[in-house]
Amino acid sequence: MNKKFILGFLIFNVILLSCSPVQKETSFNSESKKVFNPEAKLKGLGIDLPSPAAPVANFVNVVRVDNLLFLSGNGPLKNDGKFITGKLGENLTIEEGYEAARITGINQIAILKLAIGDLSKVKRIVKVLGMVNASSDFTDHPKVINGYSDLMVEVFGDRGKHARAAVGMGSLPFNIAVEIEMIVEVE
Repeated sequence: MNKKFILGFLIFNVILLSCSPVQKETSFNSESKKVFNPEAKLKGLGIDLPSPAAPVANFVNVVRVDNLLFLSGNGPLKNDGKFITGKLGENLTIEEGYEAARITGINQIAILKLAIGDLSKVKRIVKVLGMVNASSDFTDHPKVINGYSDLMVEVFGDRGKHARAAVGMGSLPFNIAVEIEMIVEVE
């Protein structure tokens, strides 16, 4: 092959590639054009973040590794200091489970804020593991954990969309309705 052919081939491919649309997983086009302000979103939703509860055993609420935060499992601790307890499919409805997951999300955001100071540093909610205290015949775990996921999207927009697992458990600590952990990418 001659050099002119190779050079022409390379130039053609560069031009072709430069005209091809490239989708970036981490681009947030709708939010990059406007100010990203999760704390204003919380205020608009009427949500006041509580003071994070201390861990109940020998662990910490959050561990940072480079630009990833790993938040420990947390439950639906209400402002009155009591957990939402019970078992989905026995004595809790899907709606009550959804609300328990949403409250857990508020608690996790409070821990996140304490860890990073400014919620606008969140680049992405990466992964959520939602555990539902459920009877053996209960199968609507995703509908329950949607309470958490919906809140993350309400507060963080596209950055709140995450990979997720929603699974049933035979029991959870203190008989809490849900326990949820998450991984967050930050600046």
